[in-house]
Amino acid sequence: MKIGILAPVAWRTPPRHYGPWEQMASNLAEGLTARGHDVTLFATGDSITSGHLEAVVPAGYAEDPQADAKVVECLHIGHFMEQAERFEVLHNHFDFLPLTYSRLIHTPMVTTIHGFSSQRIIPVYQRYNDRCHYVSISNADRSPLLHYAATVYNGVRTEDFQFNPEPQDYLLYYGRIHPDKGTLDAIQIALGTLNRLLIAGIVQDEAYFNEKLKPYIDGEQIVFLGAVGGARRSELLGNAKALLHPIHFEEPFGLSVAEAMLCGTPVIAYKRGAMPELILHGKTGFLVEDLQGAKDAVLLLKEVRRSDCNEHAYARFSVERMVSGYEEVYGRIM
Repeated sequence: MKIGILAPVAWRTPPRHYGPWEQMASNLAEGLTARGHDVTLFATGDSITSGHLEAVVPAGYAEDPQADAKVVECLHIGHFMEQAERFEVLHNHFDFLPLTYSRLIHTPMVTTIHGFSSQRIIPVYQRYNDRCHYVSISNADRSPLLHYAATVYNGVRTEDFQFNPEPQDYLLYYGRIHPDKGTLDAIQIALGTLNRLLIAGIVQDEAYFNEKLKPYIDGEQIVFLGAVGGARRSELLGNAKALLHPIHFEEPFGLSVAEAMLCGTPVIAYKRGAMPELILHGKTGFLVEDLQGAKDAVLLLKEVRRSDCNEHAYARFSVERMVSGYEEVYGRIM
């Protein structure tokens, strides 16, 4: 099957560190190519793929201070849509803007909704309910106003995350530094249970980091590592005795949660968004209601078998399973 995949262009595909949408576009492109599909990835010019690469944007606008994000996005989406007739299926990972071209082309288009940045964008999705084929990344992240072709969970490259049965003595926070992600809660959990905490992620809210987090970062009990990617990501996740994921929003998925469990690391998360779909409470981690519940869960970590975490993540959140899910969607809409 000839498939055109549209990745975002904030970051390279796959990203060097942060960039979950780019990562999923890459994982899918590579997985489909490995199964013999003729895949063209539309991404930044410095992107890497074993399929074909199409690019009119040299680098991600988040990595190029001279780039105008709107101009870059328009050039990129326009180029993708102008090539529509070359493909049997288009797969959009670029949110709602490409939908506005969908009535101008004949090729069917699948759109993976990686989350809603705001409820204000839903009318755009609604307008194209009859033309586009929407896929949610969790059942929790669905709007009752939209028509869905399927739910397909994000798929992790299992070969990139090694199982570690013997962790080191630290807790880990891995994600954007932002109030929604609960970085301060993670610090309070660590301090309240007398544990060491490593914090890894890009600083998305500098005021929050400087005012709320920095006073606690001492380089010993509370350590800030900054953005971590590549092999270091797997090492950091695998060596943790638990990943702390105290989110304050309805998270659509949570890649680090699946990746941590794949390494054998249990996850302690607030019971919001897709967390009940990812974590088996008491078996691969703990779903808690609040800060105190998270602190109590730290004391129960020895009850979790790390092999159970690995087996669960491998069975449900692999690239192979994701690719099979999308192949089914393509087959139905064709």
